[in-house]
Amino acid sequence: MNYSSFYKDGKALYCIIFSCILLSFSSSFAGSLGRYSKFSIQEIKIQGTITDGNSPLPGVSIAVKGRAGAAAISDYSGHYAITAESGDTLVVSFIGFKKAFIPVQGRSRIDIALQYDTTTLQEVKVNAGYYSVKESERTGSIVRITSKDIETQPVTNVLATMQGRMAGVSVTQTTGVPGGGFDIKIRGQNSLRSDANAPLYIIDGVPYASAPIGYIQTATTYPTVTSPLNSINPDNIQSIEILKDADATAIYGSRGANGVVLITTKKGKAGKTAFTVQASTGTGNVTKFMDLMNTRQYLSMRRQAYKNDNINTYPANAYDINGTWDQNRYTDWQKELIGGTALINTLSGSVSGGSQKTQFILSGNYYTESTVFVGDSRYKKGGSQFSLNHQSDNGKFRLTFSAGYNVQDNKLPALDFTTDARNLAPNAPALYNADGSLNWANKTWNNPLRNLNAEFKSKTNDFVSNAVLSYELIPNLYIKSNFGFTNLSTTETRTSPSTIYNPANNITSARSSIYINNTTRSSWIVEPQVNYSREIGSGNLDVLLGATFQSQTSASLYQTGNGFASNSLIYNLAAASYVTILLNDEVQYRYQALFGRVNYTLQQKYILNLTARRDGSSRFGPGNQFAVFGAVGAAWLFSKENFLKNSSCISFGKIRSSYGTTGNDQIGDYQYSDTYTVSASAYNGTAGLQPTRLFNKDFGWEINKKFEAALELGFLQDRIFTTASWYQNLSSNQLTGMPIAATTGFTILQGNLDAVVENKGLELTLRTVNIKSGSFNWTTSFNLTFAKNKLIRFPGLESSPYSQQYRIGEPLNIKLLYQYYGIDPQSGIYQFKDLNGDGKISFPDDQQITSDFNPKYYGGLQNQFSYKQWKLDFLFQFVSQKNRAYLNGIPGQMLNQPSRMTDSWMGIDDQAQYQLYSTGINSTVVNSNYYYSRSTASVEDASYIRLKNIALTYDLPLPIKDMQCRLMLQGQNLLTFTKFKDGDPEFTTSGYLPPLRILTAGVQLTF
Repeated sequence: MNYSSFYKDGKALYCIIFSCILLSFSSSFAGSLGRYSKFSIQEIKIQGTITDGNSPLPGVSIAVKGRAGAAAISDYSGHYAITAESGDTLVVSFIGFKKAFIPVQGRSRIDIALQYDTTTLQEVKVNAGYYSVKESERTGSIVRITSKDIETQPVTNVLATMQGRMAGVSVTQTTGVPGGGFDIKIRGQNSLRSDANAPLYIIDGVPYASAPIGYIQTATTYPTVTSPLNSINPDNIQSIEILKDADATAIYGSRGANGVVLITTKKGKAGKTAFTVQASTGTGNVTKFMDLMNTRQYLSMRRQAYKNDNINTYPANAYDINGTWDQNRYTDWQKELIGGTALINTLSGSVSGGSQKTQFILSGNYYTESTVFVGDSRYKKGGSQFSLNHQSDNGKFRLTFSAGYNVQDNKLPALDFTTDARNLAPNAPALYNADGSLNWANKTWNNPLRNLNAEFKSKTNDFVSNAVLSYELIPNLYIKSNFGFTNLSTTETRTSPSTIYNPANNITSARSSIYINNTTRSSWIVEPQVNYSREIGSGNLDVLLGATFQSQTSASLYQTGNGFASNSLIYNLAAASYVTILLNDEVQYRYQALFGRVNYTLQQKYILNLTARRDGSSRFGPGNQFAVFGAVGAAWLFSKENFLKNSSCISFGKIRSSYGTTGNDQIGDYQYSDTYTVSASAYNGTAGLQPTRLFNKDFGWEINKKFEAALELGFLQDRIFTTASWYQNLSSNQLTGMPIAATTGFTILQGNLDAVVENKGLELTLRTVNIKSGSFNWTTSFNLTFAKNKLIRFPGLESSPYSQQYRIGEPLNIKLLYQYYGIDPQSGIYQFKDLNGDGKISFPDDQQITSDFNPKYYGGLQNQFSYKQWKLDFLFQFVSQKNRAYLNGIPGQMLNQPSRMTDSWMGIDDQAQYQLYSTGINSTVVNSNYYYSRSTASVEDASYIRLKNIALTYDLPLPIKDMQCRLMLQGQNLLTFTKFKDGDPEFTTSGYLPPLRILTAGVQLTF
């Protein structure tokens, strides 16, 4: 056959057929074309502004119906521009609003007011990690906050943005010092090891190591060592999703055992290049001081203590009462030492914009905060972020790149002044002499300001970058790969110069010392993926396959130097007489995995989701390095069934459930292996090695089995939307230290304990759209969590080292206490129950009463109002819990006490609340006071309701086109309602600075 002639003949035939078709169409539609010819050939450049009836809406999509590629996005002022023909129709869509169809009709300017549509809440795309899913179609438990919630809060730590806003997520602030940390628990504590319960943090697809980078010796005076999470700038976050159940977390395998925190940073939007500058200033103060004794009450207590101890002459060192110190002097040391005002300043700016194919955003920020302490202490941080999105002209190739570099610089006193503020006698001497020097009052006291000469410094540099490349091979088949790199370094120092001592003691710099911590941490990750979706029958199949290759290297060098020729050389280790290396360590963690997801949706109402992951971790020994985890999730959208499809009441209804397993390898590196350290002793001048850990070939994965069932309901077009979720997590094969015979030379062996921890609870959420009109809108969000933690299995607990820490059937976070039952009216001494009946109070037999310090329930209530240019947002956080009362040594000693201790201070009648005072020589009083501080009497109701956050904004009308000016007032920790008497009820660590009340005012300019 002559293929060339066939091709020529065929080509001619195709031309003839095509010409006939054109003739046919032209004759059929000639009339129509004639009627509309005056419009169809005319292209119009259309401009306008899109609003919600009041305020401009940025990021709205505008397209020309039936014309591919003709699209635009509104800018920050709501302005848009698009080219269309006169007979076209514009399609305007934006999440939260009804889609609008606007005929052009020859107009060159079209202003559009969109109408709110609450039912589109279910169409919001939720980040689930390796994929995104519509809110209505998710089978897993995912909670979410966006930049709208984050931007209203004047906070520096990303965890603070979540307090009171998410069901099942408990966040507690651990200190009020700037740059301090937070504790987070997602659905409770799964592991016996308190340091193995942190969630996995993912920033734009890159795992972020949240383990503390500080060293306990350099930060020993603060309750938490330096946390890298402070490096993340909350203002740069677009959204935070929390993955909680097995269906949502199993795709992360072992890394998702304690939940996953997905952080998505802000991305550029197509449209006119926009510049945003924001500046704010504010103040911070301690939320609540303790009510301590004044001078009269304090001296009365002291005199009675000596009287009770039968001491008639005050000793020479009783300066507060023997007349050495002024008996009429009063200083409120809390106001003096921690009652200052922290000054907070923030400056940030960004530039963003781009085309339909390429978008970018570049931003920077600078933050400073002083402290409420006396002296010159401050915290600084700043950084820059860049993000770029690009797609090819045919839309098949896509590139996303983001990078952020942040620096923290913290300078604090080496000691927290809170303890001194609560301990000092109210008639203690003045801090300064008349000439401005520190007052040592003839060696009668240690001036607390001596600690200003000692410094704690911490500087952290943090770099996070990520690139995602994807390509559509054929329709609906995508290949993608994620490349991430992080690098973090920190330097911490804590000095103890000789100037912290009274100069009269002639202590030289030979007594000066310094602790130094240098830590670096870097990691890389590569995750190739394949995603395919297609319609099968009346359903849709979505398949995801991928792999993870990750490596993390950490190096730490802890040193101390002692004895310096001069205090000015204290930061130079070469000038130290003695240098000791406390730790010089480098560890490497390698991780790899294969993961997959299969999702099938039938008739848009029956959904099945299967996820699985095979993990490999270098933290386990040979034969135990790999494990398989997986989950199944299912959902039924019963509101789409015929019997409810046209319901005027129920607009949405879904039942979902999931079950699966995840693992946990948060145990540290090389715990399974024989390890050695350098011996402190030398042989013939050569340092030797000594073993520090025994090999355990059976060291394996901790397993967490998760089950959840949930009901989601929407009423009246989703203006009322509620969710109820019940969950149960069982964590077994606990990774911890197991006791072994001392004849081995060791006391514990790192291994898997046959113990099971249960977490179960009920989570309730409610969202209501109370009023939705053109100028006034009001929405309410409520969340409530009932959680219960319990140790349900621990063979051999009674004979283990944990026998006085845990109890079967009780939570992990319990305290074993003595049973207090009153004061002996004859002796005025505290009385406790003799549980073992041996006639005396002793440890541990009589310290067996359990008290649960986990919250019984917690949650938040948020209201959002908008009226024309005004917006008001406030959040109440509430927690039902117990806490330890503040007990400061033995009442009667040279330590101030809560003023309530003046009630029935003699303690010798039936109404007595506290036992009689003593200077400390009465052993009976001393012992009973010791038992009292560890008894049921020391536990108080610390439940509270707190106005956690309030934000008021006003969009200032400007005559300048394309410019916006927003004025902002924000507050954090404003009001607290509680019965707890001893300071801040949220704060559980006695002797350290509690959270601060913060007020800020700011302005944001966009042009």
